[in-house]
Amino acid sequence: MIRSLSPKTFPGRGAQMFRTVIALILPTLVFVACAPLPATVGESAPATEPQSTAAPAAEEAMTPIKIGVLAPFSAPGAVVGGETLRAAMLIAADEINAQGGLLGRPLELIIVDTEGLPERGTAVTERLINQDGVVAITGGFHSSVGVATKEVAHDNGIPIVFVETWNDTITSVQYPEVFRLAPLNSEVGAADVKFIQWLRDKAGVSIEKVVILTENTDYGIPAAEETTRLLEEVSVRAVTFGVDIGTQEFAAIIERVKAENPDMIMTLATGEGGYNFIQQAADASIGPQDVPMLCNHISLESDAFWRNVPDGNFCFVRRIGPPPQLYNDVAINFLTEYQARTGKEAAESFALTAYDSVRLIAQAISEAGSTDPTEIINALENITHEGSLGTITFPINQNNTPEQAGLDPKWWHQFPDPVITVVQYQEAGQDSINAISVYPASYQTGDPVIVGQ
Repeated sequence: MIRSLSPKTFPGRGAQMFRTVIALILPTLVFVACAPLPATVGESAPATEPQSTAAPAAEEAMTPIKIGVLAPFSAPGAVVGGETLRAAMLIAADEINAQGGLLGRPLELIIVDTEGLPERGTAVTERLINQDGVVAITGGFHSSVGVATKEVAHDNGIPIVFVETWNDTITSVQYPEVFRLAPLNSEVGAADVKFIQWLRDKAGVSIEKVVILTENTDYGIPAAEETTRLLEEVSVRAVTFGVDIGTQEFAAIIERVKAENPDMIMTLATGEGGYNFIQQAADASIGPQDVPMLCNHISLESDAFWRNVPDGNFCFVRRIGPPPQLYNDVAINFLTEYQARTGKEAAESFALTAYDSVRLIAQAISEAGSTDPTEIINALENITHEGSLGTITFPINQNNTPEQAGLDPKWWHQFPDPVITVVQYQEAGQDSINAISVYPASYQTGDPVIVGQ
């Protein structure tokens, strides 16, 4: 049992002794009570002298600068497209790190799966920004994902450079954070129509009706509408059939397409569903060996294309970016490494764009001398980047607005000079790098083969 102490505990002289002891120990107790407490776990004791900054500086030098990457790696997204973006971007990141990284720190890509779905894209973009701590974002393969994720980037003030999202509204909203290397939907549609008009007027192909197979997304719907409008201007009728993204079975649609008896078929469907439509159309005798067909641009993924579309010969395929015969040194060096890593003979157009996007952001960070998003955005607006696509700039920006330049708002932070050509597979199993360039005349390497006429 513990007893309390008091003067009564010490009778007579003991009481005097008690008071003397208390008088002696009280100052010591006061000193101890006023002294600083030792640090607890997870806290720092008060500094008694200046501390060295060497350790924090060294630690910061080892902390990576993180860039987020949006790409589809699961259905209904275009999985082969996602794998292409990842392979190309990792090459760029490895080159940057081999040259010393950024601002003395390593570069790390945080790559996430959008599944080609806007709600999934929104969720992973928020995670990249608020959990992973990225300072910028790139990638994007589906326009519907781009339309959604641009809002997240804008709300958080994080720069985003889109690689393969074509919807015009992505840039026309004129968000400071949004930049794009991919072409505009409306410009691609105009190029498609010019090609069809050239086939009719210069190559002598009878084209009065075009059937458009499109996906019901922020890419497919406006692309089909704009193409239809432009075709009407050159006296070509268009009939559109829409399908949901990820559709795999097209038997009913194909019967309706056959009933239209088209002179040409256009496929504006991304991902593996586009492959399935082309092959199922071929099985029904309205494929690219029966009716002239402009196949979806993912058909440039030659290995995946021929594996899924063995009857895909004579497809016309739109290609964005310079043809191989016009590759600059950057593109040639990239192609060499891309071939070594992937085993592919050719690099898809969006592989070049993906590669450039990482190097572009890295240059902006270096020129800004900072990872502050606002500083990166300012650097991107004023950048001149020598990439595989050529010289990349964003001439329509806060210092030269669309209104001041007399241009449509869609040109905001838009790379203005993508090369658009049309190639044609003319041998079964042919690699896209060896496909014949048939349009425009300035890039032509051979004449088109016109089937069914």
